[in-house]
Amino acid sequence: MAQSAPYKICFVPKSREEEEEDEKIYKRYREIVSELPTTEGWLGSPLYQYQGFWYGLELGGVGPLAVQDHFKPQPSDILIVSTPKCGSTWLRSVAFAVMNRKAHPPSDQHHPLLLFNSHELVPLIEIHFYSDDVNGNRIPNLDILPSPRLFSTHMPYTSLPQSVAQSETSPKIVYICRNPKDTLVSWWRFSNKVRSNISLEPLKLEKIFKMFCKGMLSCCPFWDHVLGYWKESLERPQNVLFLKYEEMVAEPVLHLKLIAEFMGYPFSSMEEREGVIDQIINLCSFKNLSNLAVNKTGSSYPGISNSVFFGQGKVGDSANCLTPEMTEHLDRLTEQKIHGSGLTL
Repeated sequence: MAQSAPYKICFVPKSREEEEEDEKIYKRYREIVSELPTTEGWLGSPLYQYQGFWYGLELGGVGPLAVQDHFKPQPSDILIVSTPKCGSTWLRSVAFAVMNRKAHPPSDQHHPLLLFNSHELVPLIEIHFYSDDVNGNRIPNLDILPSPRLFSTHMPYTSLPQSVAQSETSPKIVYICRNPKDTLVSWWRFSNKVRSNISLEPLKLEKIFKMFCKGMLSCCPFWDHVLGYWKESLERPQNVLFLKYEEMVAEPVLHLKLIAEFMGYPFSSMEEREGVIDQIINLCSFKNLSNLAVNKTGSSYPGISNSVFFGQGKVGDSANCLTPEMTEHLDRLTEQKIHGSGLTL
């Protein structure tokens, strides 16, 4: 098994002068962040508010600021986007398998998804590339990565670099959202797994519920995030594909074909006859991925085990956790937030 994630090749050696310049850049970002509004985060360390959304200092650091200044997309790039806990781990795996199926057939016993967590194969730009906590205050050289490049992000649409969000040659974006009630419960379970790994007391569901409703979790407010990409998918459907987790679970074949077509990697009739679609669905299934050794051990982020990224994965599981009052409040809040948008959640 390879010892390091493929994306790490972009951190090439630099001269001492270049390293010092990078350090100055990140020092400036930290100074900016130190002046921003903060609130208590889900890991105990602060979240900071930047351009209307909350980001964690405990993971990601000043990454969003660095992304805006230094990420230079290529027209052939594809971005996998969501708020946390909406199925992005699954979608990353699907997108990687679709894009790379010629070089790595889904039946390959040495498929990269069997060797690496999908977060390492489809890295988060604000964390794996531009976070000072991860990259050692170095600006990466992403031009080294072969095209087409497949990245992911949790950043809201309004905070993406202008070259991503508004250019006629901007990359394609595949966005996935999830029912807010299930998203909330997934957040709760995920946060307590992470907290347990670093010897913190578990958070009560009531506390996460309040944080979620106030929009004070990483990359939240949830509804603002979802609506940003929803509206853009209506205005630029050739650039933004908007998916719903529940619909993907219900009709995986239909959505896999839709994703492949949108990304520019449609399935041929021969591939369909040979069962390639079903092979990718099985390879990327929750049952298969969650049982892989690479997803039970190791870490794709500092201090966070790969195992925490695989929760229940069930649609409607929130009904087993939320009180009727919580459910009613979230339903009412969701209706208020998305009213008039044409979106249903």
